Amino acid sequence: MGRGDGSGRIVSADDADDAGTGILHVDMDAFYAAVEVLDNPSLRGKPIIVGAPEGRSVVSSASYEARRFGVRSAMPVSQALRLCPAAIVVTPHFDRYLALSSEVMSIFHDVTPLVEPLSIDEAFLDVRGARRLWGSPGAIARMLRQRVQDQTGLTCSVGVAATKHVAKMASTISKPDGMLIVSAAETEAFLRPRSVRAMWGVGPKSAESLEARGIRTIADIIETPRDVLDRIVGPASGERLSQLARGIDPREVSTTRVEKSIGHEETFHEDVWDPAFLRSELLRLSDRVARRLRKGGWDAATVAIKVRFADFTTISRSRTLSEPTDVGQRIGDEARDLFASIEARQPIRLLGVRAENLRPAAHGQSLWDDDEDRRKLEDTLDAASARFGGAAVMRATFVGRTERSTALPSHPRPPAIRD
Repeated sequence: MGRGDGSGRIVSADDADDAGTGILHVDMDAFYAAVEVLDNPSLRGKPIIVGAPEGRSVVSSASYEARRFGVRSAMPVSQALRLCPAAIVVTPHFDRYLALSSEVMSIFHDVTPLVEPLSIDEAFLDVRGARRLWGSPGAIARMLRQRVQDQTGLTCSVGVAATKHVAKMASTISKPDGMLIVSAAETEAFLRPRSVRAMWGVGPKSAESLEARGIRTIADIIETPRDVLDRIVGPASGERLSQLARGIDPREVSTTRVEKSIGHEETFHEDVWDPAFLRSELLRLSDRVARRLRKGGWDAATVAIKVRFADFTTISRSRTLSEPTDVGQRIGDEARDLFASIEARQPIRLLGVRAENLRPAAHGQSLWDDDEDRRKLEDTLDAASARFGGAAVMRATFVGRTERSTALPSHPRPPAIRD
C-alpha cells in the first residue's frame, strides 16, 4: 500500500470498473505545504516543513519531498530538521488554508449536497444521486480532481468505493495526485492483503496488539475467531473490525457536522518553569477556545488540559463541569485547577486546553446563570475583536504579548459553506 511519502502508490486505469460504488473520499495532497508552494512557486520540488522556524514547534505539514526523509506531521521541527537538514521551514498561514478549504468544499457542493467534511482538507461525498447529472462515480471523481486543480491550483487524491471505509483506504493508497476505484465486487480482494494498520480507525496501539498475536493483514482478521479478536481489542472493537474487514460499513455520508471537541495548544520557544506565565497561558488558550465555542453556538460540559514536559512525556487531565459553559474565564479557572493537580518535575514544552462533550448553547434557559456577567463581558470583547481585530481588545494580563501565527488550532475544521 501507499505510505505517507507517496511510495507504493496505486492508481486506477481510466477504464476501471466502478460498478456498485457511490462513495468518494477526497483528500488534498500535503495541503498546507501545497498551499505554500502555490503562493511561492520557488518552493516547488523542494523539501518543505510547515511550522515555526525556531524548531520548538511541531510539524504542521510537510511536502512529499520532505516526507521521503521520514518527516511526519506532529513531529518536533527540530527532529524533522535532523532527518532532513536541507528542508525549508515555512511559517503557517492558517487564514489562507481556510480560504482555499472553503473553495474546495464549494466545488464538492456544486456536485452533490451530500458532503461530509472530515477536516479542513478532506471530505466524503455520496454521489449515488448525482449519476444522472454527472455520470458514473469514477467519472465524477475524475471531474472533481480536474475542477479542484483548475480552480485552486492544488491537487487531491480520491478513493471511490461502495463504503466510506474502503473509499478512505483507497484515497490514501493513491496519494499523491491519484485516484483508486474499488468496485463492489473487488472489495474483498482489495482488503485481504492490506495491513491492519491501513484500516481507518486502527491506531498504533491496536495495531501492535494485533500484530503481537500474528494478525498482520485484514485477511488475518477475517480468519481469526471472534472470541479471540474480542479478547485482543475488546468486544465492541472486535465487532467493528470483523465487519470492516469483510467490507461491511453501514455508515452513511452525514451532512450534519457535529463538533466533538474544540482545542488550542501552544509549543513554547523555550521550556517554561514559571508558574505565573503558565497560568496566564492557560487563560489565553481558554479564551481562544471559548471564542470558537461562542462562534459555533456550543457549550462545553468538560474541560481538559494537555501538558508536555521537556522530555516529551505528555499527560492530560479533564473535569466535567457542574454546568456547561462557553465562557473563557470559567474554562480558564477549571484549566488552572487541573494544572495545579499536576506535579511539574520538569520544565514544560507544550500546553493545551480543550473543550469536550459539546452541546448546543443554552443561554437564557436557566433561572440562574452564574456566568451571565462574564458572558456579557466576553460578548463585548467578541464584538470589539470582530470590528477592530483580535489584538484590539485583550485582558490586561496579555498586554505586550502577541499570539504567534504558528499556534494552530488542533484538528481545525473547514469553514462553513454559505449558500
